[in-house]
Amino acid sequence: MTEFTYTDALNTLYNFVNYELKRQDQLPPEALNLDRPRQLAAIMGNPENRYPIIHVAGTKGKGSVCAMCVAMLQAAGYKVGLYTSPHMQDFRERFQINGQLISPEQFAELVFDLKSKFVQVEGLSWFEAITALAFEYFAREQVDIAVIEVGLGGTLDSTNIVQPIASVIASLSFDHTAVLGNTIAAIAGEKAGIIKSGIPVVSAPQPDEGQAVIERVAAEKHAPLTLIGRDWPLDIQTPSLNGQSFAVQVGDETRNYTTNLLGQHQAINAAVALAVMPHVEKAGLSVPASAQVKGLQNVQWAGRLEILHHDPIVIVDAAHNRASARYLAESLIQLFTAKPLVLVFGAKGDKDISGMMEELLPIVDTLIVTQAVDARAENPDQIVAKARQVRPDLTISIVPTVADALRQGMTRAGSKGLVCATGSLYIVGEVRTELGIGPGEFAPSLQHQPSKE
Repeated sequence: MTEFTYTDALNTLYNFVNYELKRQDQLPPEALNLDRPRQLAAIMGNPENRYPIIHVAGTKGKGSVCAMCVAMLQAAGYKVGLYTSPHMQDFRERFQINGQLISPEQFAELVFDLKSKFVQVEGLSWFEAITALAFEYFAREQVDIAVIEVGLGGTLDSTNIVQPIASVIASLSFDHTAVLGNTIAAIAGEKAGIIKSGIPVVSAPQPDEGQAVIERVAAEKHAPLTLIGRDWPLDIQTPSLNGQSFAVQVGDETRNYTTNLLGQHQAINAAVALAVMPHVEKAGLSVPASAQVKGLQNVQWAGRLEILHHDPIVIVDAAHNRASARYLAESLIQLFTAKPLVLVFGAKGDKDISGMMEELLPIVDTLIVTQAVDARAENPDQIVAKARQVRPDLTISIVPTVADALRQGMTRAGSKGLVCATGSLYIVGEVRTELGIGPGEFAPSLQHQPSKE
């Protein structure tokens, strides 16, 4: 065993076909399939059945919902597993327990022990293998509960073999349309595929056509549905750099909260996470009101309106579709007056880059287009062409590497300006690395310093 290293483990996994490296509009029909994950789980003894699970799908906000659930559960004293994708800086970010990344040694040991089982499943994909690894890791570590984020869609995602204590659907918008469909109703149908017979569902407020699908599937499955906004009325307060405050009405009681994550959209995510907690209680894990308040106040989730530097202000945000770009633009307007505003942008080729440009470019003074180290990254010339259609007059430059783009952006912003780096998780990850913030690390002392001019 001692001879089998972390690098050996990664190389073993990379022998499986990795659909994350392919454009979503070029996935073959066999890419998404539950037969292989079920077969592998059975060979492994179904480790996913050894602890309660919260299963989270959605287009945007699902990672934040996951992080908020973990923060509240951890504040209540539980050992909590978290499986998310993709990662920003280090592959091990995908496998966490109480905020700690899996160690290279633990990861190598898991792969060494399981590789003989992997080869028993014909056509197993890379994501199916690492999902099984997560299930096994949490079982071995005897977590009290795990929060599992859907990778893509829901219906045929390899996480969808779980029988959770609650199914959660965060905000829906357009993304991965080549796989999930090009209407909100079609996308909702894929996400609603995680709804199980009789198992409670919690949903963020959705566009009407998406809500109708979720309501229909929940009714068909006799799955009790809690819809934020309808069942839990939500009052979102003025955004602040000290955190996002909001109130929810539960029955006759109004409850007030503040979440550490910035932006009014995070109030929706927090309300979704809060609505999951009664189902956790019914599963036998007490989560006192004080733990819910403390968890939301202390939650940290990298790359979501995250302030990494001052003088100039540097913000990273993982916006990678039109709806999330709109949230980002609104939040920048509401929270900051620093000028000039320099946008450092790069994105995958299968994303709605034109839509993101239409949301972001009206508020920026300069655009720097760059390219992350990512097989699916769009050519900067193509991004510039789309940007020119939105703002022909805008100062635009191409800087090939993210590190150099960040440095140039900070120079252009000057001490009084703001740099926002966005477009993909990989852009965010490279900026964090360049500023000396490692995977799983945060810059809490910077998060809520006053930044209004």
